[in-house]
Amino acid sequence: MDMKRAFTFWLWVFGLTLAVIGTQADRAAAETLASFLPNLTASDFHPEADSFGPVRDDISVAPLLKGGERVAWAFLTSDFVSTTGYSGKPIHVVAAVDDDAVLTGVQLVKHSEPIVLIGIPDRKVKALTESYAGLDLKAEAEAGGSAHDLDIISGATVTIIVIDDSIVRGGLKVARALGLGGLALETTGPKRELDLSITGTENWKFLSGDGSIRRLTLDVGKVNAAFEETGDERAIKRPEAGEPGDTFIDMHMALVSVPSIGRSLLGDNEYRNLTEWLEEGEHAILVLGRGTYSFKGSGYVRGGIFDRIQLIQGDSSVRFFDKQHRRLGDLATGDAPTFSEMDLFRIPADAGFDPAEPFRLQLLVQRAVGAIEKSFLTFDLGYNLPERYLLPAATPKAVDAPGDEAAAKAALWQRIWKDKTVEIAVLCVMLLVLTATFFFQFQATVNARVFYWFRIGYLTMTLVFVGWYANAQLSVVNLMALAGQMRAGFTWDAFLMDPLVFIQWFAVAAALLFWGRGAYCGWLCPFGALQELTNQIARFFRLPQWELPWGLHERLWPIKYMIFLGLFGVSLASIPTAEHLAEVEPFKTAIILKFVRDWPFVVFAVSLLVAGLFVERFYCRYLCPLGGALAIPARMRMFDWLRRYKECGSPCQICANECPVQAIHPTGEINPNECVDCLHCQVLYQSKAKCPVVIRQIRRREKVGNPLEMPPTNHPNAKKMKPEGGNARV
Repeated sequence: MDMKRAFTFWLWVFGLTLAVIGTQADRAAAETLASFLPNLTASDFHPEADSFGPVRDDISVAPLLKGGERVAWAFLTSDFVSTTGYSGKPIHVVAAVDDDAVLTGVQLVKHSEPIVLIGIPDRKVKALTESYAGLDLKAEAEAGGSAHDLDIISGATVTIIVIDDSIVRGGLKVARALGLGGLALETTGPKRELDLSITGTENWKFLSGDGSIRRLTLDVGKVNAAFEETGDERAIKRPEAGEPGDTFIDMHMALVSVPSIGRSLLGDNEYRNLTEWLEEGEHAILVLGRGTYSFKGSGYVRGGIFDRIQLIQGDSSVRFFDKQHRRLGDLATGDAPTFSEMDLFRIPADAGFDPAEPFRLQLLVQRAVGAIEKSFLTFDLGYNLPERYLLPAATPKAVDAPGDEAAAKAALWQRIWKDKTVEIAVLCVMLLVLTATFFFQFQATVNARVFYWFRIGYLTMTLVFVGWYANAQLSVVNLMALAGQMRAGFTWDAFLMDPLVFIQWFAVAAALLFWGRGAYCGWLCPFGALQELTNQIARFFRLPQWELPWGLHERLWPIKYMIFLGLFGVSLASIPTAEHLAEVEPFKTAIILKFVRDWPFVVFAVSLLVAGLFVERFYCRYLCPLGGALAIPARMRMFDWLRRYKECGSPCQICANECPVQAIHPTGEINPNECVDCLHCQVLYQSKAKCPVVIRQIRRREKVGNPLEMPPTNHPNAKKMKPEGGNARV
């Protein structure tokens, strides 16, 4: 057996051994509510509690006791929701909820989030978690989980969103299971379907009588009385003008995406327009209003949001924007009353709206109590689609089916992607520009000065936008989390939580087959960009540039591969330990946390940057485990893109001497594992001032009277300068 095969054999043995150890360690460290309770203090979860009772057998909750009497219930969020953090593992939070469905105490007890383990102080995330004490789950159920403000810690957005989702959804499941605060567990049947065969039209009187149209009427006296009940003296002193019996608002609502209701109220032509407007899975309501108060509001402007109404169904709520709104000119029913406002609102498919289930339209009534201050009340217009529009019910099923949890996790990452729409678009444009540059690299590098400033601009965008703004720095920790997921049972949820990181990894995977690791390391890595930009500043101020002897340089290359293999091996046994050791990456300090960190980490990151002032990309060349990890599969690249002459390396050494990372051997070959695809050698390949081959061709043409311009490589006369075949830069 030769040395290479022996090394591969023992590497596999080492990896399998650690995998077995890691599996046993994972099994031994099962996290349950019972395992955490002995290390917790009951009074931290309820001020009157003095002990925990035993965990129930039927549902994983434990009573908080005061002198033997229960005052609240303790639960572990990961027992009820399976949302995972960026590490691919659940974030374990113990919380307590009282009989009124209010959280009385919350503590973060265990997590594996790398950004918290090795970046943001753990105390900040724990303090934020504890601030959920006092959260009213009844309000969350009514508002679809959005009744509270979400505080975000910079650099840990995904982690905080996961914690928030776990606490709120877990708390609601416990409250419903135990019947706390009136949030009793419901049993539901399979989703009821609309009976699309019912398409006949009816008049206004019939539709109002059978509940197809629902009504909310408020007079001036009722509104004034409601504000008086709030006890707000400022609001009481400013009653609505008019007689108590005057109409404040008379609001009607109908679900017009139901064929019979829509055709009856809108008419055939307008109903046809409605169906063309709606996408698959979308529904629409018609809201009618008259009186002194507008459900749209006088402050509404085009492109804005309707802030006086929202649709609520179960735990979900929908607010309507301008693009979800259309005005209606007239009603098709001849016996309908006259309305001053007639508007259609589209319910998006991703809202999870079920027309067969009850819902309500909540009206916000506001009253000015100062120059810019207002007092608010809400009134509900309930709606339940009459049974005649529905197909017969099937056999009931239990709530909280596995599909419900999967849908909740999908909704969470979809919400994150929607919030990051602008950032995603910018990143995609950057990737398209980079792809075009690689595919047309010969044209892109024809002008050395233009290409230099293009590269400087691109690296600046990478550093500022991808790194410091979006915190989308890839890390070897991502690969270790992927390995952990593969062992534990792979799911996409954890990786979809950070859309910019996910898109970059997808792009890197594709780029490895075409160009190798250089597409990321040379262009999209924020820390790599920081190193190159600071080195360019150093060159501007004429700091000396050191070039290590080739023999030493070649022997330092393997260090990054050894670091990666060591981290990967440790991660098979303990991902948290490997994440701590991954501090060899300065990415969190320099990019994610922008050097706002304990001084040892800052000194380490700055030291690497200082070394890079004299040896360009010092960290990339010798220490980066991520670069080493990407170089391994990059050996599978399919194409050799970089053009070379047969004279390259023998005798010409210009490219080798000017390569920013010394990736070109003295013999002329480009080492794809070390190349960062900066394309500087392609600039030199066409240089009329530096490349001996080009200069010789120009001189030859001068002697025969040809133009000074070098012919394109596909020109018949360019046969002698045709490349001998290239080595791809990664």
